[in-house]
Amino acid sequence: MAPNTPQELHNDEAQAICLDNICMVDGSWTSMAQFSGCIWVWKDSLGQIQLMRMRNFSRRESALHSEVEALRWAMESMLLHSSCQSFGTDCKDLIEMIRGHQAWPSFVNELETKKTLQLCFPEFKISHIPRAQNGIFVR
Repeated sequence: MAPNTPQELHNDEAQAICLDNICMVDGSWTSMAQFSGCIWVWKDSLGQIQLMRMRNFSRRESALHSEVEALRWAMESMLLHSSCQSFGTDCKDLIEMIRGHQAWPSFVNELETKKTLQLCFPEFKISHIPRAQNGIFVR
């Protein structure tokens, strides 16, 4: 049986990432734009895209705020559409924030919302998937 989380596979020629039943999330932000954006893509255990959504919202305070918004929206959506418990992002700061290795005072409200949502995901996992290797969010 295949693992449910991204896993690095090693061989002599190259490394690849296996994405099994995962919801990839991404937020976009620029300081001059009126809007921020986010997207999530749910891929099943065969690597097939099952559902994808994107949307704009009022510009958030920072790029990291947009990433947090993308994860929140993806988690809410997965509760409606899938039993997927694994999430992937190219944002290392988002992962550090979720794992709680340091204080993030400007994200208190967002972290409370995420903590409440996470109660619905008993096997919640978030992994770093480099943009170049995720096959979805290449800019």
